[in-house]
Amino acid sequence: METYISSKKQSWLSWFLRGVLILGFLILLSRLFELQIIKGDYYRGLSEGNRIRRVSIAAPRGKIYARGGELLADNINITKQVLFDPKSGFVKNQDFDSEEKGDLITESQRIYSLKNSGHLVGYLGEVDENEVGKIDPQCLEKGVRRLGALTGRGGLEEEYECTLRGIDGEQLVEVDTAGNKIRTLGQIKPIAGQDIRTNIDFGLQRTIAEKMGDEKGAVVATSSNGQVLAIYSGPSFNPNIFIKNSQEEIADLFSRSDLPLFDRSIGGRFHPGSVFKPLVSLAGLEEKAIEPDFLYDDTGEIVVKTPYGTFSYSNWYLTQRGGVEGKIDLVRAIARSTDTFFYKLGEFLGIDNIYKWSEKFGLNAEFGIDLPGEIAGLVPNPEWKMEEKGERWFLGNTYHIAIGQGDLALTPLGVNVITTTIANGGKICPPRLVGEPQCTDLDVKKENVDLVAEGMIQACSAGGTGFSFFDFIPQVACKTGTAEVGVDGKSHAWFTVFDPNDPEIVLTVLIEEGGSGSEIAGPIAKEIFDYYYQNKK
Repeated sequence: METYISSKKQSWLSWFLRGVLILGFLILLSRLFELQIIKGDYYRGLSEGNRIRRVSIAAPRGKIYARGGELLADNINITKQVLFDPKSGFVKNQDFDSEEKGDLITESQRIYSLKNSGHLVGYLGEVDENEVGKIDPQCLEKGVRRLGALTGRGGLEEEYECTLRGIDGEQLVEVDTAGNKIRTLGQIKPIAGQDIRTNIDFGLQRTIAEKMGDEKGAVVATSSNGQVLAIYSGPSFNPNIFIKNSQEEIADLFSRSDLPLFDRSIGGRFHPGSVFKPLVSLAGLEEKAIEPDFLYDDTGEIVVKTPYGTFSYSNWYLTQRGGVEGKIDLVRAIARSTDTFFYKLGEFLGIDNIYKWSEKFGLNAEFGIDLPGEIAGLVPNPEWKMEEKGERWFLGNTYHIAIGQGDLALTPLGVNVITTTIANGGKICPPRLVGEPQCTDLDVKKENVDLVAEGMIQACSAGGTGFSFFDFIPQVACKTGTAEVGVDGKSHAWFTVFDPNDPEIVLTVLIEEGGSGSEIAGPIAKEIFDYYYQNKK
């Protein structure tokens, strides 16, 4: 017979079991609700991801044209085989056996026509870990960058990345649990990037590369309004090796002591030497530090006595040839590159005016050329010297700056801008590879610019320093530069030149630690001018 106590125990146990059953049922319902309602889309996406492969199809990049329609950067079509597997998802195989099974897709591969144009056009490299999955804020419409995608590195490829880059396509493929393709669900075709047309003269760019060879240096050729006709840094490199992923050749580029990846044309600062004298000449005339008919009696050196000692500043003609110029005017001083004349002109001007006119020419800032990696020049003044070196400024420092020496350092692009400004009558035209430059008038007197240009014409005439152009037709205006480097006797060789009657090309040549400007850089400039004037039609 069941007692009251046993009955009570059975009642408590049955309710406990019922409660456990109800609680378990509620937990199951809540879990089902979470899986089906709250996270349904998430798990459905995971399921679809295991079942569907998204095969990206790289969009062709826009082409890069020279001014005459020649292609600097083109694309060739490459057929690739897409193979699916459960581990990696899919692979694109370029080298495949025609008997193998797999989808075929067509993607483009970059090809560069000029083998030594790496600094100009740049190259393509895979996006890094900091770029994957992110959107370029300059071109939001192009979408995120995917793993394995290529992007512009250096040169025009990087500068105009948003223009050249297309919008990738995509193929949706359904696969089974073993990763084998079942069917293609759909495809979005890629959209090619936009082409750009540059101001580059294809033949001139190629000729400059040939003439420079493996020389360390740079060449900048512009029109008188700042259009970049050619720009070269040597030694250069072949951008196609990055497309071919030639690891041995790429490793060699990074290990070479002559730094072929370093863009000397816009990213290197060098003592300009005497190619800086046209700027000092124009500044002297505009500031009325000298009159146009000013005469200076060169005795070969200037001796300065100070409380710190006696210092002698010599002219190159005395130290190299043992000669003196005698009485000379500004035109003759430019033609003969007479250091003593410019020491005294620098003294008359003062460092503040030299610095002011350097800023007018834009030498203390970047010009904004449409290439990555440009740096500003360095034109020192007393404030800079005190801040950087903790030293006072002396007259000797002004002397050195006036002849393009001392701590003064400019890019080859900056020297070209100085020459272009003289060639076009006093307008600053920031160089551009694409589109028209926006020039600014310096508001200088035409007769002052003409006087400086006449000095440069005489420099490339009999008796001047630019002897390599004495017999050139048409007659040109030029300036040589031999800039001392350190104390080991080495010097940078400079030559900058234009046709004063029709300055359609302004050419600046630098050979790093090459020696004399007239002997080393001048003949190279002559060969480039020979090509240009023989083929300009």
